[in-house]
Amino acid sequence: MSRPLHVVFFGDQHAETAGGAQIAMRLQRKFLERAGHTVTIVAPRRHGRGLAGMQDQAYVDLPSAPVPADPEYSIVWPGRRADRAIDRGVARRVTAHGAPVPDLVHVQADFWGAVLGYRFARRARLPVVHTMHNRVDVGIAATVPFPTIAVRALNAWRRRALPGSGPGSDGWAYLRGIATGASAATAPSGHFARRLEEHDVFEPVDVIWNGIDDDVLRDLPTPDASGALVWVGRMSAEKRLLPFLQAYSASRIDMPVEIVGGGFQRDEAERYVRARGLSDRVRFLGRLSYPDTLTRIAAASALVQTSIGFETQGMTPFEAAQLGTPSVISDLDIADEMGGGVWRVSPGQTETARIRELATVLRNVERDVRRGSAPEPSPRVRREFVQSSRTEAMLGVYRRVL
Repeated sequence: MSRPLHVVFFGDQHAETAGGAQIAMRLQRKFLERAGHTVTIVAPRRHGRGLAGMQDQAYVDLPSAPVPADPEYSIVWPGRRADRAIDRGVARRVTAHGAPVPDLVHVQADFWGAVLGYRFARRARLPVVHTMHNRVDVGIAATVPFPTIAVRALNAWRRRALPGSGPGSDGWAYLRGIATGASAATAPSGHFARRLEEHDVFEPVDVIWNGIDDDVLRDLPTPDASGALVWVGRMSAEKRLLPFLQAYSASRIDMPVEIVGGGFQRDEAERYVRARGLSDRVRFLGRLSYPDTLTRIAAASALVQTSIGFETQGMTPFEAAQLGTPSVISDLDIADEMGGGVWRVSPGQTETARIRELATVLRNVERDVRRGSAPEPSPRVRREFVQSSRTEAMLGVYRRVL
C-alpha cells in the first residue's frame, strides 16, 4: 500500500510536553508528514504559559485539568464529553483542513488516551496499532501509596471504560486489557517486547526503537566538552534522581553534574544539594529544548540514567550513544539493549546498597575518563537510532495492518 495515509495518534499527554512518549510522537509525526502522510494528534489540552503548538491544526486538544503537582501535565476524564470533542476535532481536520479520512488509529497511551483511542477506533471502524510505552506496575509502585489497591482500581476502571477488555487485577492484566482491540502492538525495546509477550499482553510484539531527529543530529554543533555527568529526565520517584545525588555525594568525585528537566521533586533535590554543599558542582538547568538537551548530552563525559525497571526503552542513553557519549546504566535490561558504551551498576538488594554501588561506579567513571579509557558506544545504535529509519519500520507495521 503506497498511497498516503492519515494516522490518528492518541496520547496521555500533549505532544509538546516533556517525556519520551511525547518526543516520540513529535518525531514520528514529523517524519510521517515528510513521507507524504497526514497525522492528527489527540491529547489533553495544556495549561499555563508558553504553550507551543496550541494553534497547530494537527492537534485535537481535549478538555482537561492540570496535574496539581506539575501543571505542565494534564488529566482528561474519558467520558462522552471527550468522545464528542474527538469526533468534532477529527471531522474538522478532514472538512476544514482538507485532510483525508483517517486510515488507522495509533494509540501511544496507557490511560485516558488509550481508552479514548480505542473507543474512537470502534466508532470509526478503524484498526489500531498500539505502542506500549509504560511499565504500569513499576510506575505505580514507585509513585502511588498502596500500589496493589491502586492497580486493582485501575483494572476495575479499565473494565468499565472498555467493556469486553478482559479480567485480571495486576499491571500486566491492565496492559493486556487495553491492548485487546489492537491489530498490532509495538514496543520501543527488545526487553519490554519480551515481557509483554511473556505476560500474554500481545504476540508478536514488533520492536521499533524510538529514534533521534535526523535533522537535529545533522545540524547539531560540536559543543565544547563540559567534563560533566549529565542527568536528563522527569524529576519523580521512579526516575531516582535523589538516589543519584546521594551516590554522587558519597562518591566524592570532582566531576561536575548537570541536571536537565523538571518535576515535583526538583525542590527536594535542590535542598539536598544545598545541604550537602554541592551547589558549586551541581547545576539545575531546568527544562531545555530538544536541541539544547542533546547539546548538553554531547558535551558531557557521561550520561547517568538511574531508573530501574520503569523504562520501556530509556531514550536518553540511546541519544547519548548516537552523540558518542557513554552512559552509566542502573537498569541492566537497558544496558544489554545498548550493546556497549556503558558502565553497568550492579543491582543491590536494598536502596542503600544500590546507592553505594552507584557511588563506586561514579568513581570508576571519573578514573576512566581521566585515563581516556571510557567505553565506546555501539556502532549499531549509531547506525540505526535515527527517526527516518524508525518511521520506515513503523510504516511497515501500518501497511501490514491495513
